[in-house]
Amino acid sequence: MKLRAILRSMRPAQWTKNFFVFAALIFAQKFFSVPLLLKSLAAFLVFCLISGGLYIFNDLRDREEDQAHPKKSQRPIARGDLSSTAALATFLVLSAGSFALAFFLNRNFFIAVLVYFVLQVAYSLKLKQVVILDIFIIAAGFVIRVVAGGLVIAVPISSWLLICTTLLALFLAMSKRRHELVLLEDKATDHRPILKEYSAYLLDQMIAVVTASTLIAYCLYTISAETVEKFGTEHLVWTSAFVLYGIFRYLYLVHQQGKGGSPEELVLRDKPLLLNIVLWIGTVILIIYLR
Repeated sequence: MKLRAILRSMRPAQWTKNFFVFAALIFAQKFFSVPLLLKSLAAFLVFCLISGGLYIFNDLRDREEDQAHPKKSQRPIARGDLSSTAALATFLVLSAGSFALAFFLNRNFFIAVLVYFVLQVAYSLKLKQVVILDIFIIAAGFVIRVVAGGLVIAVPISSWLLICTTLLALFLAMSKRRHELVLLEDKATDHRPILKEYSAYLLDQMIAVVTASTLIAYCLYTISAETVEKFGTEHLVWTSAFVLYGIFRYLYLVHQQGKGGSPEELVLRDKPLLLNIVLWIGTVILIIYLR
């Protein structure tokens, strides 16, 4: 029973975020290199373990606030299914194991994992109460995964990839904040005090800016001379249609369906969105590998 509570607290559904470590492998045209693919899989495992431990640490810190949330109140720590002592011990074991494996894989990768860990702990302790910065910290987690994925296989990271990842991550983080604000209404500040600094209108304005910037940045990336020269094709621009549909579908789910609180679960449960992502990945691989 305790093992099941620990696994639930590690939030396996949210491990989909860790697939960002494969971005460098795919866009470096090394996806079919078995040694590098195995290293990326190991990096994925490291982020699953360390993020799982950090989720437990965050739930331990936020158990009182989570009890005011209709969904988060069902988490094992908030419900009392997992004691504080067991949760803390699990966090320490997972963190230590993650650092050991990361150091074994690559020292630069280890540094990236350490930065991610420190940033997330700081977020849980203090930074999530700093307006605007809290959103950037969430987005930084995605960017670090991309950078770490490049470091573990020793390939350079394109500045375009970092820009597009940052903008997309900000879009997801802002949508998450909006969902929390609208869902909880008057109880929003009981669950997350920083929400008093936001309004649905402000977040909608910020989302609009980031949405446009994401689409423009991705389109410019696909037609840039650097990209065309690297991949030897101009056809990557056609993948922009999948990005456009994905963002519009996500906005529909946020505004019309009242979703967006958990991007990773939303991706898995919404079949059109999931299919769109699969088609985008498949099209990208076909274009840059079979040109």
